[in-house]
Amino acid sequence: MEDKLIYTGESTMQSVFGRKVPVLIASICFIVGIVTGVLIGYFSAKNADSAAASEESTAYKVFLKLAEGGDLSVQQKLLEGIKAENIRENLREMTRYPHVAGTAEDFTTAEDLRKKWLEQGLDDAVLVPYDVLLSYPGNKTSNNTANKAQILDSNGNVIWQTPLEEAALDKASSTKDPRAPPPFNAYSKNGTVENSRLVYVNYGRIEDFFFITRNKSIDLNGAIVIARYGKIFRGDKVRHATMFNASAIILYSDPKDYAVDPNGAVFPNSWWLPGTGVQRGSTFIGNGDPLTPGYPAVDYSYREPIEELEKKMEMPQIPAHPIGYDYAKELLNTMSGEEVPASWRGAISNVTYKFGGYLMDNKTLRVVNHNTREIRTTYNAIGIIRGAVEPDRYVIVGNHRDAWAYGAVDPTSGTAVLLELTRALGSLVKEGWRPRRTIMFGSWGAEEYAVIGSTEWVEQYIKALGERAVAYINVDIAVEYHYKLSVGASPLLYEAVYAATKVVPDPESTMFSNVYDSWQKRTNPSQKPKIRDLGSGSDFAPFFLRAGIPSIDLCYFYDDEEWNISSYPLYHSVYETFLLVTNYTDPTFKWHQSLCRICGEIARYLADTAILPMDVRGYATKLETMLKNFKDTNNETWLNSNGVSLGNLTKAVNEFRRVADAFHEEVQNINKKDPFAVRRVNDQMMLLERGFTDPAGLPGRPLMKHVIFAPSSKNTYASSGFPGLTDALFDIESKAPDERMKQWQLVKRQMAVAIFTINSAASTLRNVTGLHGSMSN
Repeated sequence: MEDKLIYTGESTMQSVFGRKVPVLIASICFIVGIVTGVLIGYFSAKNADSAAASEESTAYKVFLKLAEGGDLSVQQKLLEGIKAENIRENLREMTRYPHVAGTAEDFTTAEDLRKKWLEQGLDDAVLVPYDVLLSYPGNKTSNNTANKAQILDSNGNVIWQTPLEEAALDKASSTKDPRAPPPFNAYSKNGTVENSRLVYVNYGRIEDFFFITRNKSIDLNGAIVIARYGKIFRGDKVRHATMFNASAIILYSDPKDYAVDPNGAVFPNSWWLPGTGVQRGSTFIGNGDPLTPGYPAVDYSYREPIEELEKKMEMPQIPAHPIGYDYAKELLNTMSGEEVPASWRGAISNVTYKFGGYLMDNKTLRVVNHNTREIRTTYNAIGIIRGAVEPDRYVIVGNHRDAWAYGAVDPTSGTAVLLELTRALGSLVKEGWRPRRTIMFGSWGAEEYAVIGSTEWVEQYIKALGERAVAYINVDIAVEYHYKLSVGASPLLYEAVYAATKVVPDPESTMFSNVYDSWQKRTNPSQKPKIRDLGSGSDFAPFFLRAGIPSIDLCYFYDDEEWNISSYPLYHSVYETFLLVTNYTDPTFKWHQSLCRICGEIARYLADTAILPMDVRGYATKLETMLKNFKDTNNETWLNSNGVSLGNLTKAVNEFRRVADAFHEEVQNINKKDPFAVRRVNDQMMLLERGFTDPAGLPGRPLMKHVIFAPSSKNTYASSGFPGLTDALFDIESKAPDERMKQWQLVKRQMAVAIFTINSAASTLRNVTGLHGSMSN
């Protein structure tokens, strides 16, 4: 027992010591664990906070970047990257053969462009087809099926007729290419008309027809009329002839309007039109596929019967045929009647211009048309450079691709420029640059027929474009001649155009430092350069007039003060070849290069700046000018006596000025680091143009939506301010009393529409949280 105790005692001492050590170690471990946990927790929390802070900082930087503009160094790279020699080569390649809409060559040119865009570095490029109504002439190789005008003797024998195609000239043997269509007027009615009365109607303007019928009491019923090209759209000439019951119309290019060289030089020895040259062109009045008005011409579309369009006079009702002035001479010398006044006389040698009537020696005139109207496929090529910050905002640059033959000026000078612009921008994309907003490129088909390709595309995507399109920049003809810049634009974009032209070197660098200086000197020396209003006749029309998208139209032009001519002389003739450009219109291609730079800088400016370069005050100034012109043209006492007051229209214009000035001030003081504020004012500026459109359209023209700008109803090429009012007031006093009363009611309605539209547009610039009638700045 004792032994056990002694053993037990030792074990007890050891046990006590053994228990204390683990407890101590455990305590130490516990304390260390707590401290370590606290430290780990502390530093973990600190690291988590740092990570969160870092993530928050990154997000904030991205947030701030949304309000930053693009890299301004890109501007100079773009300007320097655009090469004149590339544009020359583009034009040479694309004028090797005719490329009329709806032909195999139409598809080939579209597909070639699409492939080149992908090679150049664009993000995407596609073809968009539309099946549309086009028009083609009879067979120029057969007299039985060719279009022509003939003179018959008293026995009905053909004693003279116009040639079936233009003569091939020296240095222009390519005019014999079988793919080049003979002279014809697209969509004009097929058939044969004979009449012994031929009447000269000057330019075929409505005032010319009024003068013939009212002042000279000449009956046009059943007569064939002859008109010279120029001043107004050829389709309007045909429509006016139809309104006055003519049976057919012959159109010709008078040397007074197309060949004014004092020495008589003509192509190929100068750029003036030879007597064998003929202007082709469409006679359909309207934009888009005639069979699907208002909707895209796709496979499921409803197509109106052509017969219904003819009943509604939406298709030409009479045959029309164009000829050269060498052949017009024969017709004019066969005419009888009183001599015309000096302002009606052309410049064909050895011709006495007469009003006409019965042809001399019992002769008869015959006009033969073998035109066809066919549904064919045309193509738009669409290219895209996606925006880095706002890919849902589109800056669109476009040019039509189809031509009546080779189209070296119209439109291929513009196509050559577009292709060089996409190459230059594509090179920047390959280097890592990307615009803030998306830049889209459109190569439109069948513009020459009725602005078809661009119209169908706008109709198909009008909802998306209405929400997303910032602006449209149009280059139809890039260079008509190497002299001065010609710009048409929405007032919203005036300042953007001025800014771009100030950074582009002038082609005549020894005379002017930049394009702005030469443009100002040659259009408006004492003020800012002159910008024309947009009418119609090119691809800006559906964007601007239908969708309310701010638009610009650019080209270089001849000196119209020196040459009082209607267009560049070889317009739409088969002589409009590569030779014309290289010998006369722009031998150095510096003007093409300059136009490309201007177009590119405007596109970059609109696509890359944080706050859109739009000045709403431009619209206020334009409205004030339009109101003054309207008052100068229409006597207020006369208007008041018919129950029409200008008081509310004046108030609306004045209020728009106040709102525009206040909005401009807000933009100047905006917090540029707040992307939401930047986006808000950009949207307000972008949507202002839409505010000037009316869903109902103009009277008799429901697809013309713009209430402030639209083509004149008497001249599709020209713009008409307050077009609804202008059309309603036209020739109102000559109407019968009942009709006049109805017309004055239309004037009153259009006055109300104009006032409402101006007020509605102003509301887009007011405080976005305003409600009902209480919106304020």
